[in-house]
Amino acid sequence: MLRYSNRSIFGIMEGATVFYTVESNNVTNLHQFNQELRNLFDRLRIRAASDGSSRKFAAGNSTGPYPATIYALMQCTPDLSKQDCDDCLVRVLGDIPITCYGKEGGSVVAPSCFLRYGISLFFEPTDDTLQSMGPPPQAVLPPESNGANATIINEKKRNASRIATIMVVAIISFLILIIYICIYLRVMRKPIGNSETTDVSSADSLQFDLGTIRVATNNFSDANKLGQGGFGAVYKGRLYNGQDVAVKRLSKNSEQGNTEFKNEVLLVAKLQHRNLVRLLGFCLEGSERILIYEFLPNKSLDYFIFDPTKRAQLDWARRYKIIVGIARGLLYLHQDSQLCIIHRDLKPSNVLLDAELNPKISDFGMASLFVLDQSQGNTRRIVGTYGYMAPEYASHGKFSVKTDVFSFGVLVLEIVSGQKNGRFQIGENTGHLLSYAWENWRKRTSSNIIDPIFKGGSTTEMLRCIHIGLLCVQENIADRPTMASAVLMLNTDSLTLPFPTRPGFFMNKFSESYKESSEFIQASANEASVTDPYPR
Repeated sequence: MLRYSNRSIFGIMEGATVFYTVESNNVTNLHQFNQELRNLFDRLRIRAASDGSSRKFAAGNSTGPYPATIYALMQCTPDLSKQDCDDCLVRVLGDIPITCYGKEGGSVVAPSCFLRYGISLFFEPTDDTLQSMGPPPQAVLPPESNGANATIINEKKRNASRIATIMVVAIISFLILIIYICIYLRVMRKPIGNSETTDVSSADSLQFDLGTIRVATNNFSDANKLGQGGFGAVYKGRLYNGQDVAVKRLSKNSEQGNTEFKNEVLLVAKLQHRNLVRLLGFCLEGSERILIYEFLPNKSLDYFIFDPTKRAQLDWARRYKIIVGIARGLLYLHQDSQLCIIHRDLKPSNVLLDAELNPKISDFGMASLFVLDQSQGNTRRIVGTYGYMAPEYASHGKFSVKTDVFSFGVLVLEIVSGQKNGRFQIGENTGHLLSYAWENWRKRTSSNIIDPIFKGGSTTEMLRCIHIGLLCVQENIADRPTMASAVLMLNTDSLTLPFPTRPGFFMNKFSESYKESSEFIQASANEASVTDPYPR
């Protein structure tokens, strides 16, 4: 391999694919071919990355039942450690289903490693490669010619080795030259001076083909289905490299254009925070619009807090950690990311839990940009879930960061109480959660709101969370805190909190308006969540 740069590159692993080639012929038996190719790559990867490999190189062929022999080679730059070489090769292997799926040959090149495979022999077999291809046939020579013929054979081997080395260096040099030319042309094509324009070409690296997604989800089988919502269905899948993913298949009646979809996916993919579900890629073929997210094993928050049995698994320490994590995720969306993102559909089912029960906000969906200096929006397309919507948004379509603050306040009260925000019953008391919390706050009986499984423990932190929740759901937008203030309130016990005013949608439990509203308050709009960012 040949590589040069104007910065230090030694010992630094860079595995992002920058170039790939693919042959035109399709595989005849896809399952059998993929199995043999996977086994071959696994063997070569271990040999190439081994400490004893000074060139970090391995080549060989398959020996399985596929009709044609499969040849492959892999190499890392020799300055990499064993672990870095292995990591780099695993990354480029993970791109094969994206770049070369169903083809009989192809190559994937990254700055620190590359691989190639095909059904025709594309390298000169040497002593190194013969080790992985099996023992060579032994030549039978007459006794009198053993010495001379051995000398001729050794000389031929040395010449073949030199020729193979020259060819590999020439090919790699040519590939690297093409890569740098492509990168240069891409940089030269970038628009200048328009911060609101998303470069759609850079979204191509996130795109999966539909065939890969069908294989990963067993053709969207019901056995792999995780859930169903207004946006469509979610399936569990497993990619070629063994990574588990959540595949969201959006409804096909979307009017969104292909370019707009790519732009919005690229924007969401840039959001990186420990309390946000990570978007890994997307698929856009025909009428299919599919999103691929990291898979989280513990489902959503509502699966625990509203279940009579499973709610006990979330003690107060875990619930408080979840509240703080959600607050930090929203703060990142509102303030710390490159753009200000408004979620508009925060609720327990959109908060997923990882293996350690850490919260990750999901469904922050497809984004559209505000005009410059716009601090709030107005829409006729109301999306979200009744009961979590701020009154100004549900009634008039007006939304801002304070819209998410309202939803966060409802969510905090649900986590503390273990009750849904619609009609509920605690003992002999029946009512709407916001109304019930407000009435108990005024009567100084807020302990009535706390989930009964916490009885007997210290309630200071719980009461403070109820106070913060009521501050977030105030009817007046200006009275609600920002998420930065909410995070500060949660993390600072010595901070004096202001008195809350009446919540939005406050309803007396005996009024007819409450009885009517309780019938629809849990209904979800049949729309995908829409995230609206605007520049600060």
